[in-house]
Formats: sequence, structure tokens, C-alpha cells
Amino acid sequence: MKIRLFPVLLSLVITAALLFGGYFAYQSYAMESPLQKVVSGIEGVELVSTHLSSDGAEVQVKLASGKSVREVYQRIQSEGRQVIGSRELRLKIVEEPSAKLDDWWASTLFEVAQAMETKQYAQIPATLEVRTKADPASEIRAITEMDDRFVYITLTDGQASKYVMLPRTPVKMGVWPNE
Repeated sequence: MKIRLFPVLLSLVITAALLFGGYFAYQSYAMESPLQKVVSGIEGVELVSTHLSSDGAEVQVKLASGKSVREVYQRIQSEGRQVIGSRELRLKIVEEPSAKLDDWWASTLFEVAQAMETKQYAQIPATLEVRTKADPASEIRAITEMDDRFVYITLTDGQASKYVMLPRTPVKMGVWPNE
């Protein structure tokens, strides 16, 4: 029995195209489309992109100035539960760069990092309040929120905003510090 090469290769290419095409169609229409509808339904949130993988759901959004990051994260998590499932939701906020806010955050980062490391989360709003009141001429305002997963910090300066999500769960270490 002689196997003809062309029909075998042709059926292999068609099968691969159907399998991968079906997978990508399912991924975009049955999975990402409902998640996009959830995100687009949140007031003050503009969807930039979504990407689902086997271990996580990455959502990039643009927020209206002063919008609560905690509220947005929780709404996506709860309303998109059927699509996200057990995947980790990774929310990335696309923002216009502001040198003033970046410099202000860099000068405050040491105290915030120390409070996060020592798990003294109540020091974070106090530290940010002291820093905002130290320069009364500055229009920078800081809003701090927290849930069981993150500390959310929103810095605003007029129309410019900076959003920071600091994870509350520490990295688990093994027996040795370099594991």
C-alpha cells in the first residue's frame, strides 16, 4: 500500500486549521467577549484590552479621573466570575504619564513600602495625608482603599491620575532565603 504525500499533508493542514481556528474563535467569542461586556458596562471605565490565559485574566483599562480602582476590580471580579473562573484577575490601568505625580510617589514610596513590609497598613493613609498636607500649594490628593487582596492608592493632580495596586499577600519563602 502506497501512501500519497499530498492528500496526507493537505488533511493535516486542514485539521490543524480547524482545531486552532476553533480554539481561537471560542477564546474570543465565548470567553473574552462576555468579559469585555462586563468591563464596558462599568461607568467611568474604558476598556483597552483583555487577554485570557490558562492561569490568568489580564484586563487593561483606562479610568476616569478619581475613579475607585477597588470598586472596578471588585465589579470585574464579581460580574465576570463565570468567565474568569479560578483564574487570577490582573488589572492593569493605562494612564497618562505625569512627572509631578511620579516624583511625588517616588518620594513617598519608602514609607509606603515599609508599612507594606511590616503589614501596618493603617500607616499608609496617614503617611500619604502628611505628605499631601506638607505642601499646601500642591493640588495632589491621595485616596487609599483596601480589601483582602490589595491596598489601592489613587493619586490625583487636577486631571492627571496615578493608580497603584499593592498586593497584600507576601511572597512565600522556603527554608532558605534564596529559594
